[in-house]
Amino acid sequence: MRYDLNLLPIFTALMEERSVTRAAERLGMTQPALSNALARLRTTMQDQLFIRTRYGIQPTPIALELAPVVADALARIDDAVLGQQGFDPAAAERLLTIAPNGYAEFVLAPAIVARLGEVAPGIQLRLTPYGNDLVETGIVSGTTALVLGRVIDPPDNLVVQHLMDDGFACVVRAHHPTIGDTLSRKQFEQLKHVNVLPPGRLRAGLFEALDRQELRRDVAVSVSSFLAVPEVIAVTDYCATLPRLICRRLANDPRLRVVPAPVDLGTFPVEMAWHVRYRHDPAHRWLRALIADVAKNSSMAHS
Repeated sequence: MRYDLNLLPIFTALMEERSVTRAAERLGMTQPALSNALARLRTTMQDQLFIRTRYGIQPTPIALELAPVVADALARIDDAVLGQQGFDPAAAERLLTIAPNGYAEFVLAPAIVARLGEVAPGIQLRLTPYGNDLVETGIVSGTTALVLGRVIDPPDNLVVQHLMDDGFACVVRAHHPTIGDTLSRKQFEQLKHVNVLPPGRLRAGLFEALDRQELRRDVAVSVSSFLAVPEVIAVTDYCATLPRLICRRLANDPRLRVVPAPVDLGTFPVEMAWHVRYRHDPAHRWLRALIADVAKNSSMAHS
């Protein structure tokens, strides 16, 4: 029996998007064309594959059984084809989308952009937010090149690489009336604090670290971005507990003073994840190597 290999990416798009409309948009097809392809898929597989529901489509048991087989087949084809292609970063012209969380956007993105400007000026970088939901970034469907930050419970079609670890320090205003170059546990607990509430797992990591050390924090204000912290700290007697690499940037602000945390709050990992179909894509491999090098240099500069 002969199979139409063009139907395999359509099956994968339907499986990942769970919507005919979104799958058609992703593949650049009209909905009637995609519906026609789905009909051919059903005939080939002798199964409905996807059942319409109120909120989209749901795969049948046979579709769920086929999904990893089809994904692996497409990945192998990509490996064979893309492995034969070269990549010249100096001459490349393309748009790549990455999804950093708030921490990675603050700490790593500027250096990544600067490095691209030096060695691959024709590559445009688009940053899309990475919060709690990996699916919303586009990484699970493969429309986004990679995510940067903390990757919890990744699906089977993502590859995860550890980039570095970071710890925590504290920030107060430069002329704070009671805090000098050190901060005791008692002082920490007496101060009012600025809390950062970025979407994602970094917040949970800090809360867990404080709980482990039984360190109480009187939160006066919560902000949604690291960028807001120095502006609040500069005009109050509050304290903020932040990742050390962010504190390193804030130490250049004459309005602020960085001091060690009163207790060891441990470290948290910074990771990078990408879709399996990009394992051997030359451009994506090059970008991942560049980002890993930027992260390594950032970590070494801190140590």
